[in-house]
Amino acid sequence: MTYRTTGNRRCIAALAVMFALWAAPARAEPIAVLTGGSSGVYYPLGVSIAMVYADIPGAKVLVETTDGSVENLMRLQQGTGQVAFALGDALMSGWRGDAEAGFAGKLDRLRVIGALYPNYIQIVATKASGIRSLADLKGKSLAVGAEKSGTELEARAIFKAAGMSFKSLKRVETIPFAESTKQMIENKLDASLQSAGLGVTSIKELTDNSDTVLVPVPSSVVRKLGAPFRSAIIPADTYRGQAKPVPTASVMNYLVTSTAVSDELAYQMTKGLFDAVDELAVAHRAGHEIKLATAVSRSPVPLHPGALRYYREKGLIK
Repeated sequence: MTYRTTGNRRCIAALAVMFALWAAPARAEPIAVLTGGSSGVYYPLGVSIAMVYADIPGAKVLVETTDGSVENLMRLQQGTGQVAFALGDALMSGWRGDAEAGFAGKLDRLRVIGALYPNYIQIVATKASGIRSLADLKGKSLAVGAEKSGTELEARAIFKAAGMSFKSLKRVETIPFAESTKQMIENKLDASLQSAGLGVTSIKELTDNSDTVLVPVPSSVVRKLGAPFRSAIIPADTYRGQAKPVPTASVMNYLVTSTAVSDELAYQMTKGLFDAVDELAVAHRAGHEIKLATAVSRSPVPLHPGALRYYREKGLIK
């Protein structure tokens, strides 16, 4: 199994060596698992899923870091990846071909493996910034994830629902989660908006090393956002210094593939995923929320026929 960063295509050799004893057959079927930034949730879960997929007969598995949902979906459409993580709102935009969201046309080759876990909109600010509400972000600096990532799309949607825009900010940074954490610790950035599972590494590192505040997203804003967003709560003590629960918005994450993937391979990937939920729970806190019972949650994109076969076997779909 190989681990790869998309930006410069460098293999992460240390991790690759860990799995060097596993050799793919000559006619191996590739499975490129497209994740996100290395400091987010997609990457550690993607590594764990790839380890499961390495047991599929004839599979040669790669794990790649990417800029997130938008890039992942476009690559599935182009055939340069076989399975990827994506946020529900980005998935809906890609299926519709929403140009404002960064999609030049309808991504009609997309198919869903299953629903995974909800992402939570987590807005964290330095305590010194004085930011305590969305309105307090005006005139401040804010990181919104990588450019054209699912997080940036969600940040724009939240600002619009709150009657604001990026123009009201002093500075907008389109940088990965890890870089925003570094800048906030160095007092070069006031706040960061991150769409991720609870306990995401970047925010945990930030809150462990500096004094911060989690900024709520009121239910009134979530209602204006509409589907696929829902009101949610970040439980107290999710991060250091967070004594109280914080209201916010959530959106489901999906594992997505394409019509280029065979029915048999999609079946094996779906089966492998849900046979390994206990292992995924160990990989990251967000893995605890991956459950077969919610795998066929309403999606804007059809299920892959291979996944549909598995869910029928399990009695989830008749």
